[in-house]
Amino acid sequence: MKSLAIIFTLLSSLSCRPAQPLETPPVAANAKPIDPAANDRPKPTRPGVDWPQFLGPTSDNVTTEKGILTEWPRAGLKILWQTGLGTGYAPPTVVGGKLLHFDAFDSSARLTCRNAETGEEIWKFDYAFEYEDQYGYDNGPRCCPVVHDGHVYIHGVEGLLHAIDFKTGEKLWSYDTRAKHRFHQNFFGVGSTPIVEGDLLLIAVGGSPKGPRPADFLDAKPNGSGIVALDRKTGEEKYAALDELASYSSPMVATIHGKRVGLYFARAGLVAFDPKTGKQYFRFPWRSKLLESVNASNPLVVGDTILITECYGPGSVCLKVKPDLSGVTEIWSDKEKDREDRSLACHWNTPIHHDGFVYGSSGRHENEGDIRCISLATGEVAWREKRTTRCSFLKVDGHILSLGERGELRLFKLDGKKFDEVARMETDLLAPCWAPPVLSRGLLYVRGKDRLLCLELIPKK
Repeated sequence: MKSLAIIFTLLSSLSCRPAQPLETPPVAANAKPIDPAANDRPKPTRPGVDWPQFLGPTSDNVTTEKGILTEWPRAGLKILWQTGLGTGYAPPTVVGGKLLHFDAFDSSARLTCRNAETGEEIWKFDYAFEYEDQYGYDNGPRCCPVVHDGHVYIHGVEGLLHAIDFKTGEKLWSYDTRAKHRFHQNFFGVGSTPIVEGDLLLIAVGGSPKGPRPADFLDAKPNGSGIVALDRKTGEEKYAALDELASYSSPMVATIHGKRVGLYFARAGLVAFDPKTGKQYFRFPWRSKLLESVNASNPLVVGDTILITECYGPGSVCLKVKPDLSGVTEIWSDKEKDREDRSLACHWNTPIHHDGFVYGSSGRHENEGDIRCISLATGEVAWREKRTTRCSFLKVDGHILSLGERGELRLFKLDGKKFDEVARMETDLLAPCWAPPVLSRGLLYVRGKDRLLCLELIPKK
């Protein structure tokens, strides 16, 4: 079971390799809070786009921002500010000049709002929660805040969902997914970030029927609440659908054959559904035969093609969706391959597509981690960079920016022929650095166990 700590293991015994000397600004956690009366400020002073949800504005780790630094100073990218954190693994979100991060401090879960450019604190919201990880890992939140239309949604590791006013930090409503749908604590608590679609907030819950709780949650059965949809403004439940248990992948919505299609890589496999009603379109089983295994990467959608990937058993499969959404056909699969021959086996990293190639961090364990480029059409491995540890990716300005789990930043070109690294930086963040990197208005945000760093990736003009 120790090997299952891949997703949310607390790697407190690991230390980052020595960093180049960096000129470090004061820790912003000590900054004086901004006057709440000024909560309409700050206004962003840099051009670019917001990062309002998990995996960015288009839910695929891709940004349209341009002008990144490709030649980094010897000391690395400039650190504009940094702040200490509580426990947790969630990346921040950035909207309208404000940055939000969600952490735990003993028995309190805390959402903190800061000036995204300076780190100054604007407001806090916290609530008492109870959670104890069954495997002794970090008890903090796994899900990042989601910002939409003046609301901030946070989904705690214990299953409590809150809607918070974006300007003031005041609670608007809450919803207890565990009390409502009786889910049994997953391997590492709740780890699926909700997503907004129209007037609905879609949440992966994966509840179980009423009755005695099983002695082992691995014996849990679903009760038709794989996805629960709430009115995003009021918290009123609109539907519960899909006979699935929860995973560590997050629900997403994509346009396929001209229709909005909800996708969720649940514990037992991929399921597609109508996000307005919850009606299931199709289901594709995909999970390791090992009971103690999880699905964590989000599906990669390219037109009517979907790639799903995991690292415990079957690896990856590439699927083509039928025009009537009634099912899929396999284009290629790792299922019958030997472990070492699999095309791609992502653990938590959601792979990135560019010009027919897929870039992903492959490997179940840290010492197995490598960066791979494969053909989307065939699964053939174009190239691999070995011994990189496991990484999270961001596609930006013709490059992939990679954050390794020990805090190493790498920048390499989108190139289907070879691994072409152009810059590298060793941060002094403490492992694990499992939250994917976030880029908004030229500023790069990366977190480790102890701190959040704000780095300048695109110089201010």
